[in-house]
Amino acid sequence: MSEVPLDEAPREVSDAAHDAARGHVVYLTENGERLAAIVPAEMAAELESLSPEAFRELLEDFADAQAAREALAEIESGARPLTAAEVWAELGIEAEAEIEGPEAEAEA
Repeated sequence: MSEVPLDEAPREVSDAAHDAARGHVVYLTENGERLAAIVPAEMAAELESLSPEAFRELLEDFADAQAAREALAEIESGARPLTAAEVWAELGIEAEAEIEGPEAEAEA
């Protein structure tokens, strides 16, 4: 971990650090590509405390949450709803048997 005193940093970096302290994430870019980010100190401390495995799981959770938000937006936009089999396939779950409804129980 390294530290840069704000009184030695360029004005833009100082402003970005103050934005981060207010809860914003500020991306540092080069040629339009994100290279790094300035984040609130509390967030960075939490991330540093995670084991590499826990960090990977957190990233997977973020990706899953983003996929869920995108799926909900698609449904809300009027696109067709996903079938259970499609949801299971997306989650990597194999359906072993069809889910039987009340009609199947009545026949038994």
